[in-house]
Amino acid sequence: MLEREDVEFEADGGVTLRGWLFLPDGPGPHPAITMAHGYAAVKDHGLEPFAKVFAGAGFVVLLHDHRTFGASDGEPRQDVDPWQQVADWRRAISYLESRPEVDAGRIGLWGSSYAGGHAIVLGATDRRLRAVVSQVPTISGYEQGLRRVAPDDVAGLEESFAEDERARSRGEAPRTLAVVSGDQAVAASYRAQSAIDFYLQPKPDGVWENKVTVRSTRAARMYEPGTWVTRVSPTPLLMVVALDDTVTVTDLALAAYERALEPKRLQLLPGGHFDPYTTHFDQSSAAALAWFREHLAGQANG
Repeated sequence: MLEREDVEFEADGGVTLRGWLFLPDGPGPHPAITMAHGYAAVKDHGLEPFAKVFAGAGFVVLLHDHRTFGASDGEPRQDVDPWQQVADWRRAISYLESRPEVDAGRIGLWGSSYAGGHAIVLGATDRRLRAVVSQVPTISGYEQGLRRVAPDDVAGLEESFAEDERARSRGEAPRTLAVVSGDQAVAASYRAQSAIDFYLQPKPDGVWENKVTVRSTRAARMYEPGTWVTRVSPTPLLMVVALDDTVTVTDLALAAYERALEPKRLQLLPGGHFDPYTTHFDQSSAAALAWFREHLAGQANG
């Protein structure tokens, strides 16, 4: 039987990050995988099934909430700072290294969507990682913005950024918008029904709010994790790409994969951005597990 333990560790600024630690059967030390979710999501958004697949195969798995989201501390709430999330994730790696159940020389990282972009950055800049899985990753915030924001809407979006900046200069709290909404009168990050279904999936009460700071949108449009993809090598990189992804955009991911150096592997899946979590979960989780087994499970301890 797998054991799931509530854990916490400290990040920069004394902020406590919290998550779940999944422990496999059998004596350790075991290889380990660190996981986190994408834009404005929490661990309860469909990541536990992935963690259970990995832990059931003999990996210790740490799945944490980003600061300002879910069970983790941090203010202002619901604020997505990609570079802070990357820095915090390094602490998650350090926390795994400190666990007696973990072989610190065999740690891999799994990230999806926005965190798939983080996976590329961390794979390129933290050589403690022995394998990386980047699922439906953010590659270029700028290019995604060109695809997803209609030209007629750009001026209004930029004005919302300016209004938020002016308000914060007056000491006001950061302004927010909905993460998902089908109501055109409500400002929201996502309007597609697939996104609405994913973010509003059943979750325990109180673990997630349907809002995100406006400044998170500006930060997302400035985030360019694809610029790091050539530097992931020699760390092995698996990219899981959905063929009809209109969120992180299929062709951007495929072009980034072509720029990546060996060792690398590409797993293509039918469907859109959210299908690897749902209708094609078996394929996406199996591909990731095979990658981790190939590059973590067979290595010697130490």
